[in-house]
Amino acid sequence: MKVRRHKLFLFCSVGISVVSLLYCYKSLQQVPFLQDDQSSLKSLFMFTDVFWGAPQTSSLHNTHNHHRAEQILRQVKHDGKESKVENLVGSDSTDLDGELHKKTYVLEEDLTPYFLHTDTGELCFSEGTRTVKQSNASESEDAKSKLELHKKNNTILVGHTVKERKVVKCVCHQGWHGPNCGVPTVVEHSNLPTKTSLKPRKVPRRIINAININHEFDLLHVRFRELADTVDLFMICESNFTAYGDPKPLTFRHLLLNGTFDYIKHKILYIFLDHFPQGGRANGWIADDYLRTFLTKNGLLRVQNLRQDDVFILDDADEIPFRDGILFLKLYNGWTEPFGIHMRKSLYGFFWKQFGTLDVISGCTVAMLLMVYKGDGILLRRREYFNMPGFRQYENKSGRRLMPWSIGSPVHYAGWHCSWCFKPEGIYYKLIAAQNGDFPRWGDFAEKRKLDYIRELIRTGGWFDDSLPRYPPTDPKEPMFAPKYLLDNYDRYRYLLENPYAKR
Repeated sequence: MKVRRHKLFLFCSVGISVVSLLYCYKSLQQVPFLQDDQSSLKSLFMFTDVFWGAPQTSSLHNTHNHHRAEQILRQVKHDGKESKVENLVGSDSTDLDGELHKKTYVLEEDLTPYFLHTDTGELCFSEGTRTVKQSNASESEDAKSKLELHKKNNTILVGHTVKERKVVKCVCHQGWHGPNCGVPTVVEHSNLPTKTSLKPRKVPRRIINAININHEFDLLHVRFRELADTVDLFMICESNFTAYGDPKPLTFRHLLLNGTFDYIKHKILYIFLDHFPQGGRANGWIADDYLRTFLTKNGLLRVQNLRQDDVFILDDADEIPFRDGILFLKLYNGWTEPFGIHMRKSLYGFFWKQFGTLDVISGCTVAMLLMVYKGDGILLRRREYFNMPGFRQYENKSGRRLMPWSIGSPVHYAGWHCSWCFKPEGIYYKLIAAQNGDFPRWGDFAEKRKLDYIRELIRTGGWFDDSLPRYPPTDPKEPMFAPKYLLDNYDRYRYLLENPYAKR
């Protein structure tokens, strides 16, 4: 009898202790100091998972337990505005004034759980996966199933008995491919020679997108909206000189300080080119090359926590990559370098589509940028890397053959190149600001600068040499007509989506 009483007492004591611990845990979650002390919060969740024996896998619709602390930490940083990046960039215009071009930037890890495990351990890219497919020996094919899953018999022999085994696979959304549903169509239908070697990464790469800006501010908004959740750092270079060498205002800096780009400011590193290169006025290509050289070298010196396998992409302001292709570079191993991007070509607006695609070498890893291109972005844009002194050294060090390839194809666009896509006043400014090397320099001809003449070019799709227009009107319903942000804000950007001077 006494033994039973002791057991009952012990059982009650344990129960009370468990309830008390749970109550304390719930209370601790509400204590403000935990919201400030990130390491304490992470330690608390690690301790709790170990104590309660939390499982290490979850279904497709549940997040991994080992990501819980990371997600909450990200939320705390967001809600409390305590991100290192935000502190570096700042939110007060007074603090930024005069110091914006001196700020450094710390690249942080991307903790987003892009891939999720199924109950059986299958790894699926959450965005590209519709559901999972199960093969079961006891079920026949169900054509009327809402999930439209094809179920096949799959059995294994153990001794003299037959046991049932379920095989779970990722079922991809349209536009996504591969066993993990993480390869977008623009990669699946590209000339990438190593498609069979692609593997998801455990830790995402960081993406750096570098651009020189003049007055392409609408296209800059489109770029930011298209790539905001994929690119980790935008390096934006602005000069107080045009490409021709004339003084100009720092408009982007003003917009950055007045709050126009607050939605993306925490990902921007502002680079200020305060001089015009010697000889750039006589030879415009000197000025054109120098812009990219300065952008890359000045920017990389101010970025901290770089890794060799991070990705560097150099674009012109009117070249906007498709988000899915860039996300692939972030999440997968197995692709080679350098890489280009097949972009849909448009003139004056997306309503005039030019033939072919713009395919230029646009990116590589930071390791290749530094070892082969010596940190000079203009060398990246050229196709002569195999003649550069560091090429063989880098190829031997990396242990793989370097083979250029391009995201997308001539029929699967992986971005947009919208040339001269401004209102007439913007085209006029581009004419007079153009570098002195790409002849004929149409801004030197007074009749070409007249706004009525420019409006007629936009209306007909003509060119400054007065040649006959040869571009057919574009159907706005065709795939990859324009970036999604433009289509979602049609009225605001109507001048880029509909020919404003066409006869109705």
